[in-house]
Amino acid sequence: MSCIFISPTGVVIPAGSVGLSLTVWVLCGVMYLHRSVGLSLTVWVLCGVMSMICVLYHILSLHSMFFTGIFISPAGVVIPAGSVGLSLTVWVLCGVMSMIGALCYAELGTSIPKSGGDYAYLFEAFGPLPAFLYLWDAMLIFVPTTNAIMGLTFANYVVKPFFHCENPPPDVAIRLIAASVICLLTFINCYNVRATTRLQNVFMFAKIAALVVIIIMGIGFMAMYGSPQFEDPWKNTETNVGKIAVSFYAGIFSYSGWNYLNFMTEELKNPYVNLPRAIYISLPIVTFIYTLANVAYFAVVPPALMSDAIAVTFANQVMGVFAWTMPFMVALSALGGLSVHIMTSSRMCFVGARYGHFPAMLSHINISRFTPTPSLVFLNILSLFMLFTSDVFLLITYSSFVESAFIMISVCGILYLRYTQPDMHRPIKVSLWVPISFVLICVFLVVTPILEAPREVGMAVLITLSGVPVYLIGVKWRDKPEAFTRSFNALTYFVQKLFLSALFPYIFTR
Repeated sequence: MSCIFISPTGVVIPAGSVGLSLTVWVLCGVMYLHRSVGLSLTVWVLCGVMSMICVLYHILSLHSMFFTGIFISPAGVVIPAGSVGLSLTVWVLCGVMSMIGALCYAELGTSIPKSGGDYAYLFEAFGPLPAFLYLWDAMLIFVPTTNAIMGLTFANYVVKPFFHCENPPPDVAIRLIAASVICLLTFINCYNVRATTRLQNVFMFAKIAALVVIIIMGIGFMAMYGSPQFEDPWKNTETNVGKIAVSFYAGIFSYSGWNYLNFMTEELKNPYVNLPRAIYISLPIVTFIYTLANVAYFAVVPPALMSDAIAVTFANQVMGVFAWTMPFMVALSALGGLSVHIMTSSRMCFVGARYGHFPAMLSHINISRFTPTPSLVFLNILSLFMLFTSDVFLLITYSSFVESAFIMISVCGILYLRYTQPDMHRPIKVSLWVPISFVLICVFLVVTPILEAPREVGMAVLITLSGVPVYLIGVKWRDKPEAFTRSFNALTYFVQKLFLSALFPYIFTR
């Protein structure tokens, strides 16, 4: 056993990198286990490890759309937070906030069992105007910015390995690659949805592999060489609450997906008992994984060198000749997240059109491919507009502000319905302190960044308020002039001919 104090140097020098060195140690351990206890027990141990990976796979699949955020957000958290200690605290608190929010949404989802998520909750609690404004912002802000962020992440991880820190890649090149991949995946989803769903297991494996490699190598690097970042983790801690709130935005982006956990009710046995259990188990595990990943990042990369392609910097430090595999895996991860988001976000158009809040043409289906081509192309165009910048963190702040505001209003719906409909059937009913504490946290996140990021917040508020006249003219105004109706019908017919599309019921009743 004392050889552990001697051998590391003899392993790492011929290996040439920390990554290969750690791989050698693991393989030697497997060989020793096989020699000592025989093949049978070795297989049992390896099966146990594979079972843990399978559990991790199912947990991460709940966050399949946005889990790429862990490869983007660390710099967006630590830069405004100022210190390693506060940054890790923000990651843990974001996980706690996600768990509290998921419990609130468990009550909303089981009390209002309608499709549409926040749109349905706002419609039930506060009426059509807030629901329309949510849909308006979802189409103009949430969906396009998320697509743009995923596209930029893919572009950054594809391009940055070929450039040094002192010579960053051209901004135009990153945006063009992001635009190209968004258009390509939109075309694939228009042509054949199954083509992308078949690749989701590959994309998910890339996410898990990248995370496992980062955690093992980062913590192994810290154990072997130490890390100056943890000698004084609270050094340079930011005290400006506005900047701290902005750091929460980047962290919350990585946890996105927790408000969809209540969609699992149909897949669970005894869902009203097991759904809260799933929340209590999955989100703490995700929080633990995120925290370990950030510890691994900080063990290798100082906060001053962190960027929106943090995994590239990490891999260059510890993986030696295998550093190229990390951007490849993260790029696949971003590709998978973008593909899923493009495929699922078009469903919002169906929900809005069904309630008369969106033009019917956006709910049309291609008559031969059975894909929602008009809505996919519409969202693709909006996503390209969001590539006006390659600053991922600006887009995250821009999107997270509005999303936090509407999530806060949705959870306020719990308190409002508790007061106005006390006898409403609630299969899952959380303690009153849960929604109250969540609303107070959201108030902090919505109000405090106004002074720190006034331009982003102001633009988001203007886009939201612009939906009010659109609602009054497009939805409430019934007796529209005949010329307006004729022009709109002509546009609808043009879209039908252009995309060979029709309303969903018509396709199956021809």
